[in-house]
Amino acid sequence: MTNALPPNITLDQDGHLNDHRLWTADIAQTLANTIDVNLDERHYRILTAVRDFFERFHHSPSTRPLIKYLQQTLPDEQIDNAKLQQLFNTGLVARHVNRLAGLPKPPNCL
Repeated sequence: MTNALPPNITLDQDGHLNDHRLWTADIAQTLANTIDVNLDERHYRILTAVRDFFERFHHSPSTRPLIKYLQQTLPDEQIDNAKLQQLFNTGLVARHVNRLAGLPKPPNCL
């Protein structure tokens, strides 16, 4: 497990990628290492859906829109806040899911 990002990848002051277009699965795992999460296929389906949200709506989702979107786009996952907290090992679901998806911090996150 490595915590080193490629030299061309930079993070903002909150640990989010400065350029979401440079995101890769390896970068996601490197960022996930900081919260002790080993990403699997389920995580990547969620992260891809979150990136799709960003492309569609042009902003990072906060918690409620994130969960609603995931429930609609990944109905088999039966997503709710508790499940996301467990999967991503954090109570700051929107903040960390967006961060691992390579996206900016949602505007209303601390």
